[in-house]
Amino acid sequence: MVTPLEFEKNIADLESKLNALRRLSENDSINITKEIAKIETKLQKLLGNKYKNLSPWETVLVARHPERPHFKNFLEGLFTHFEDLSGDRCFGEDRALFGGLARFGDIPVMVIGLEKGSDTESRIIHNFGMPKPEGYRKAARLMKMADQFGLPLITFIDTSGAHPGIEAEERGQAEAIAKSIETMMTLSVPTITIVTGEGGSGGAIAIAVGNEIHMLEHSIYSVVSPEGCASILWRTSDKKQDAAAAQKFTAANLKKLKIIDSIIQEPLGGAHRNHKATINSVRTAIQGSLKILLEKSPKDLKAHRMEKFLAMGKIGL
Repeated sequence: MVTPLEFEKNIADLESKLNALRRLSENDSINITKEIAKIETKLQKLLGNKYKNLSPWETVLVARHPERPHFKNFLEGLFTHFEDLSGDRCFGEDRALFGGLARFGDIPVMVIGLEKGSDTESRIIHNFGMPKPEGYRKAARLMKMADQFGLPLITFIDTSGAHPGIEAEERGQAEAIAKSIETMMTLSVPTITIVTGEGGSGGAIAIAVGNEIHMLEHSIYSVVSPEGCASILWRTSDKKQDAAAAQKFTAANLKKLKIIDSIIQEPLGGAHRNHKATINSVRTAIQGSLKILLEKSPKDLKAHRMEKFLAMGKIGL
């Protein structure tokens, strides 16, 4: 059973009742097919109504759901022949950020993604998806390798932000992020970015300079978390829901603002309820982007990316 969020009490009650009835129906002497169908219909309607009208803060909770598909799930479901390329050739390895060679169908690609981990042990190993400078330097190294061999670059974003610790600052966190952004901006190969959960701050943008940027329907993408925004503006994180409403970081808002290119629809009730369907939708989005971008010349790809990001800073008069 899916872990319910704080706004899903009615949904959780129905799901619990449905699961109990399904277990009961395994007894051949009891026929409760009609009752099960009735509750399934009610549940589908309840999920549809709720997830079509999520508040910005509820969207944050969905984007952070621990059971949403992580980078490792997308890696296993979308790519074959993955070869992990570790290390930044400067300091060490960062397991918050993975990258390597792979095949997407019959197309060789470079894939990079942020991994939060799925349980306490793995979250510690992956530093909760918050890379340190060595992670971004590894990303820049792999980007240059993709450029050298003419491989499309596909990146997956799910992080609350870069690691904020003293050791990260001592090793040049800001410079590493800036260098990664610069490197990705100047690539001559197709670059595709998928925001799957949280797209937080420079920790996300460092590997999100895509020719095409897609967001899962209930993901978020912002320069700062709502808690961080509230702490800056109101000096208290208690205003996090107000901050979430003001930040316009949902996929629908960012599509209107032309920050992203498309919204990938999630299964009913969110990506955490159906990994397979979510992965298939992401596959379709990547296929569509590759079909368009592979027809562009290296010069056009670089120019397209630069024009795209410069346009984000323009203010209409």
